[in-house]
Amino acid sequence: MSSEKRYDAIKAIAELKVEGPCPPAPADIEGYGEDVFNLDAMQKHLPKAVFEKLQATIEEGKALDPEIAGDVAHAMKEWAISRGATSYTHWFQPLTGNTAEKHDSFLETQGCRAILSFSGKNLILGEPDASSFPSGGLRSTFEARGYTAWDPTSPAFIKRHGNGATLCIPTAFCSYTGEALDRKTPLLRSIQALSGATKKLMKCFGLPDEKVTVTLGPEQEYFLIDRHFYLLRPDLLQTGRTLFGAPPAKHQQLEDHYFGTIKMRVLNFMNEVERELWKLGIPAKTRHNEVAPAQFELAPIFEELNLACDHNMLVMEVLRQTAERYGFVCLMHEKPFAGINGSGKHNNWSINYGKRNLLNPGSDPDQNAIFLTTLCAIIEAVDTHADLLRASVAGVGNDHRLGANEAPPAVISMYLGDQLSEVIDQLEKGEHKSSRHGGMLRIGVDTLPPLPQDATDRNRTSPFAFTGNKFEFRAPGSSLSCSAPNVMLNTIVAEAFDRMAESISAFPKKEFHAKLQAHLRGIVKAHKRIIFNGDGYAPGWLEEAAKRGLPNLRTTMDALKVLTKEKNMALLEKYGVFQRREITSRYEVFMEDFHRKVRIEGEVALEIARSMIEPAVAAEFEKTVRTLGEARTVTVSKGSSSLKKRASLLGDGLERLARGEELLAKALQGKHEEILEAMQQMRVTVDELEKLVPDSSWPLPKYREMLFIY
Repeated sequence: MSSEKRYDAIKAIAELKVEGPCPPAPADIEGYGEDVFNLDAMQKHLPKAVFEKLQATIEEGKALDPEIAGDVAHAMKEWAISRGATSYTHWFQPLTGNTAEKHDSFLETQGCRAILSFSGKNLILGEPDASSFPSGGLRSTFEARGYTAWDPTSPAFIKRHGNGATLCIPTAFCSYTGEALDRKTPLLRSIQALSGATKKLMKCFGLPDEKVTVTLGPEQEYFLIDRHFYLLRPDLLQTGRTLFGAPPAKHQQLEDHYFGTIKMRVLNFMNEVERELWKLGIPAKTRHNEVAPAQFELAPIFEELNLACDHNMLVMEVLRQTAERYGFVCLMHEKPFAGINGSGKHNNWSINYGKRNLLNPGSDPDQNAIFLTTLCAIIEAVDTHADLLRASVAGVGNDHRLGANEAPPAVISMYLGDQLSEVIDQLEKGEHKSSRHGGMLRIGVDTLPPLPQDATDRNRTSPFAFTGNKFEFRAPGSSLSCSAPNVMLNTIVAEAFDRMAESISAFPKKEFHAKLQAHLRGIVKAHKRIIFNGDGYAPGWLEEAAKRGLPNLRTTMDALKVLTKEKNMALLEKYGVFQRREITSRYEVFMEDFHRKVRIEGEVALEIARSMIEPAVAAEFEKTVRTLGEARTVTVSKGSSSLKKRASLLGDGLERLARGEELLAKALQGKHEEILEAMQQMRVTVDELEKLVPDSSWPLPKYREMLFIY
């Protein structure tokens, strides 16, 4: 019966009519940001004095004047109603990994009259139930009160649905006692910490006070499979990944999907995604086929970090919702299919001081002095706190992804490329000439070798790679909130900048550059172990990394434990990014999330094996034995040996499957390691049986169908 549903699904997809090319039309540039209460909308709807105060908060980071909240709320309501909204919600990011929203109507009553109202209090503060979100012990079941607080630096926007629209107000989420229960609050704190440290460091170079802007361009990878297949896979429905599935003869070996021609159905989907994102002011820039079949990528233009993180959460939501309208399901799991590329979220991070990108090398001596100082500080930060960066990307999905199929290994290292590595080597050795470009290396005195923006190659196996004028942190998984890795990155760099500023601020002006060069040389010598330009998959790299003393935190369990180390807790407390209780609560939340997801996977795998796989194998075994008996009854000898061998293979597989089920059932009463090991053992058996049982009898959609038929 299940196999018939598979064939029905294939038939339905084959008969699907896909719209072809449409008549040419101009790009809808004028519609960009039309559903966002951005500066243009604010200026149009707000009194001038109110607009200027709010603009100062958004662009200059000045404290919000609570007196303007009523005017802003009224203008926001009028704008939203003009765009078709009837309700509003405080849109926030709890520790579930998703976004959350509770909708309230603008409706108010005055006697028997209905009016539309939205007050300054409604704008600034909301009160969702805090006890029902993960809190790691910060909130008990009977302690329900929590608050959402308006974040004016991330503009309100409108989310549309089939027959209406809702005004969404980005907010932070905290407990009644003030602890952060979300992803946004620590991010805002870390941005503030890095901003202060950057200003201190730039002051050492005699630069005037400027605004610090941390920027992010997160590349989002995802899979699309047809909804018909998805609904026939209980594992995808319940866990987001396939717990069973034999690799097809052809998957990604020919590398023909990467940057290949995009199928019309997918291209139509991508176009609609971009239209939706443009309305929301999200600058979707790049789309393409990724390496694995049925895998794709969307990349935006760089934005301010807080906004980029909010926008990425919206990108994932728009991808999922639009996929449904096209009969797809968008999979964000880090490893939905074994044996082929998983999906990541490449975190392209940079920092600007005024209009100066501090990670942009050039030919100007002063610019290069600042660039190399910034670079060396980041080298120190990543080496000193590699464990925190690894912890920031920990998760059950990423455990399956890291270290395979172009995803970086769990060992954190930095890639600088040949040219920058040569500069760093010269800096360490005190040499002055560049064999690659000529010139001198005395910082701020003579011009450095020219360093164009693309002075490095790209290394897909490096977790943390310099790529011209930014660092690309490749370890984050596709389902992860961008906030987590950037909170840690901002904080560790803030510490390194502070330490650098404290050291070089005491240098005499006449000897500044000489002493700076000597100081940077010391940093390179102390932390160069983190630099690795080679192949992260090479057999000897893990051994070499161990010799260098680099931590290899292979699993989520290993990675999360570092959060509660005293040195890490002290760092996060020092910069005001987390209170100590917030750190321990997050540790509890993430550990519990990991254990729950592993247990869910184990229970789903056991159910599929018992209720779908075993009956199919048993039926085929019984059929083969019956056929063999009938052949012997009529004394047919030819073919009997083949039937006997087939019956033996099926019988052996059936017994191994039964043992695997028993082992997994027992493991589900124990530790997560036992569950994962039992699941893997049973997967080997099931995947072998998939190749043995007739295609017409196999109950689950196969990899070759899900990855190639759409």
